[in-house]
Amino acid sequence: MEKLKILVVDDESRMRKLGKDFLVRSNYDVIEAENGEQALDIFFKTKGIALIILDIMMPKVDGWQVCREIRQYSDVPIIMLTARSDEKDELLGFELGVDEYISKPFSPKILVARVEAVLRRTAGVDDAVIEIGGITIDKAAHQVKIDGVPVDLSYKEFELLTYFVTNKGVALSREKILNNVWNYDYFGDARTIDTHVKKLRSKLGEKGGYIKTIWGLGYKFEVD
Repeated sequence: MEKLKILVVDDESRMRKLGKDFLVRSNYDVIEAENGEQALDIFFKTKGIALIILDIMMPKVDGWQVCREIRQYSDVPIIMLTARSDEKDELLGFELGVDEYISKPFSPKILVARVEAVLRRTAGVDDAVIEIGGITIDKAAHQVKIDGVPVDLSYKEFELLTYFVTNKGVALSREKILNNVWNYDYFGDARTIDTHVKKLRSKLGEKGGYIKTIWGLGYKFEVD
């Protein structure tokens, strides 16, 4: 069986080596990049990269720009490394389609565990088409239509809507949503969910009313 390729991007060689050593032991094929410019070059020239571990603060091209450019063409899972825990950074990352956050310094074993969890969650493509209340979700094409008209959703808005629809009628706490949509244990301010829901409702127009607020808990998707 061919090993899964993981691109590790960090301007600190020590951090790259630390991650690489443990990932190689776990039977992954690791490719290294020392800056964002090199990372983009490698990603677009290399077939079959299964996941990217991406540092934020780097010379030439930072992690945010790398993520923006890759997300224009690919839904490859991205784990972001950050030297600080900042809500603004996390919100921006989620908006750009980051799948996971890990703060430095990190345990290599935790890094491997997060990699495996993200890969499990994103493995395979469910090509189902879901239709409900005038909303059509094509999971293979990663496309949403409202009454037949395409709607431009971000990567995470698409996943959030899909999660709501597949759990229609179920009361979902903010923590549960974060754990399932972002695969992320969020112990801080859960307003990141409210921000995404507000934008999603706006893009869905009158269909946005299907996403009901449950005060003190979270949300529920319910077609009137």
